[in-house]
Amino acid sequence: MTTTVSRPSIVPGPRDPAPDQVAATPALEAIALRRELRSGERTLLILDDLDLVVPHGQLLAIRGPSGSGKSTLLALLAGLDRPTSGSVRIDGEAIEHLGEDELARLRRRKVGFVFQSFHLLPNLTARENVLLPLELQGAGDARQRASELLDQVGLGERGHHYPSQLSGGEQQRVALARAFAPRPRRLLADEPTGNLDSRTGAAVLATLIELQRSSHSTLVLVTHDEQVAAAADRRVFLADGKLHEDG
Repeated sequence: MTTTVSRPSIVPGPRDPAPDQVAATPALEAIALRRELRSGERTLLILDDLDLVVPHGQLLAIRGPSGSGKSTLLALLAGLDRPTSGSVRIDGEAIEHLGEDELARLRRRKVGFVFQSFHLLPNLTARENVLLPLELQGAGDARQRASELLDQVGLGERGHHYPSQLSGGEQQRVALARAFAPRPRRLLADEPTGNLDSRTGAAVLATLIELQRSSHSTLVLVTHDEQVAAAADRRVFLADGKLHEDG
């Protein structure tokens, strides 16, 4: 079912580029990205001078075998990890040399993240979990926005419940609402259906895509599931530290 929703307005922060510059630059870009990890006396090469360009509005699925570095790549794109060498750019701005406080501010304005294991705060209700990033952002419409998102993910009547009172699928839908709450221009999702059964996972995936389409955001998701990947605009496969176009 296709839902037509008006595009939300986004107020640029002090470091945001002008709208015409955003249109001319990729949402996300990795240039000669290399990540090495020490394991005892050995150096493990996880990503090998990897290049990736993700245009605004694209839904990109990254597949690959376990241990191939998919989650590492996602963490680097979000500024949650730092490359051994190479560059990650968001709206054309290189982020690898930013300090931790600068990275936190950038993620708050520009990047949402959905984890496989939900990462909801157990002592907050579903509504309070969604409210949290909005309150950190100082949004004037925080309560209305949280209620609208909970309605959109089908949990309007469950906002007063704590995570322990929700099923796995319901918790992941709360996590989706929380990730989209600050209206990020790009969302990164690490195996968002990995902890769910196939039926629940399909429902969560449909919700995720509906939110992405209605907000006109860029979505990069990591998945082992070929059916999840099939819903993407573009698919790439990560192997031996390199990305390959997948079908």
